[in-house]
This record gives sequence, structure tokens and C-alpha cells, in this order.
Amino acid sequence: MKQNSSSMRNMDRKGFFRRACFAGVCLCGFGAVSSFTNDDTSLNQDNDKQLNQEWLSNLLSNLNEDLEEEVLRGIVKKSSMLHYNNLNMDALLADYIGDIEKFNRYIESTWGWKIDYNKTTRVLIADENKDYCVCPVLEHKKGINTSAICYCSEGFAEKMYSVVTGLSVTAKVISSVRKGDKSCKYKIEIP
Repeated sequence: MKQNSSSMRNMDRKGFFRRACFAGVCLCGFGAVSSFTNDDTSLNQDNDKQLNQEWLSNLLSNLNEDLEEEVLRGIVKKSSMLHYNNLNMDALLADYIGDIEKFNRYIESTWGWKIDYNKTTRVLIADENKDYCVCPVLEHKKGINTSAICYCSEGFAEKMYSVVTGLSVTAKVISSVRKGDKSCKYKIEIP
């Protein structure tokens, strides 16, 4: 059952947790307690990573089923700023502000992306040019629909190109390895 955006905005914290647990994603912290070894002093990091991956996969899969696409897109896009800030992207982008072509050359040569930028329409197609998902947060497992994590990539691309151009750009994933496509591609529209 899909929720409309106004009902999600009006949901209180207790309602959110109730809905999350009903959807099969318990946020009570039991997983953290169960990750301790017998002496309760050290964490089993491999088990924690696996638990975190499974938890996030389950969360995204359930949210993908229960939320309208645009609501889910907005939530996940906002989370992209954690990764953006962690990588100190503002410092990396400082040399490219105002020069989109120079930035495009940089990501083609350094990241291996393929960029097709139409200066007339101001539409850019960015192809990550890889046959695997590069997401550092969630490993890709076939058979589990975790494609909602692609909205994080949209947010990251929007922020990067907004900083470089000084304009509020929009980005949309138009091809995704998580959806069975050959590579991940973004359509970036610059006003």
C-alpha cells in the first residue's frame, strides 16, 4: 500500500517506528545487542557489516514497496549529502567552479566516466562506464530490489553539478546496474 506524501509528512515519530517495524525493519537496536561476542566486550565486524547490509537492503526493499516513488526519492536523495560531505567534495570541486567542461574532463579521466554534454539543450548524460554498482554504502545483490539507493546517486550528481555550475541542476538515473542495465547513467539538466 502506497502512502501519499502528505500522510508521510504528518506521521509522528512513534507512527514512523510502528510502520517501520510492521514493514519488517525493526529499529529497536536488537541487532546491535546481538552483535556482541560472548564476553560482551568486542564486536564481530564481519557480522556487523553483513547485518548492516541486510538491514539496509531490507529497508530499501520495503520502502520501495510501501512509499510513492517521489517520496522515497526525496528521502534517499537527502541522505546523499552524508557521502558528499564525507568525501569533502566541496574542496575537490573548488578548482572546477564555473567550468563544467574542465570538470567533465576530470571525471572522464579520473573516474572513467563517459560524458555527453549538449551545450544547446544544456543536458548532460553521464555514464559511469562500469558493469558493477560503485555504491560504497550497499553492496549489490541480485534478486533483491535495492534500486532505491540509486536516488542517492541522483542527489550526489545534483550536488556536484550544482556546485560546479552555480545553478540548481536536476539529475535522474536513467540506467542502473541494480535494475539489470549494462552501466549506471544519469541525465543531468542544467537550467
